[in-house]
Amino acid sequence: MAGITKEEFLEKLFHDDYKNLKGKRLRMTRVRVPGKEVCLAHVLTPSDASVYQNLALHIGVHEGEDHTGETIGMIRFTPWEAVVVAADVAVKSANVQIGFMDRFCGSLILTGGHSQVETAVEEVVKFFRETLGFKTCEIYKS
Repeated sequence: MAGITKEEFLEKLFHDDYKNLKGKRLRMTRVRVPGKEVCLAHVLTPSDASVYQNLALHIGVHEGEDHTGETIGMIRFTPWEAVVVAADVAVKSANVQIGFMDRFCGSLILTGGHSQVETAVEEVVKFFRETLGFKTCEIYKS
């Protein structure tokens, strides 16, 4: 794929206004506008303790806890702040623990028994799809 010059890019971007802007100092900014989306929903039961350790599920408020054998639910959202609502829905819908929640990246990790984590992830995805009108992905289970 051939690249385009800065001038060609600006001409395509500004169309008719390009003639008026040509030669003037321009400042361009990029803005990311996330959509309303649940872009990852995954339920897994790792068989190796290193998975729990690499997810740091044994440090911080969970220091000293052993999560080996527990199921992990991972959900990713945009906008990122939606993770706070998701965590609330998850803990109210099933007996799960919040392993990790990042409101700056939209990541939520839940831990607990298999059926409980599965229920929590299903309820979160359902709430975001049916109540909040988010685009949602299918829940992958492994």
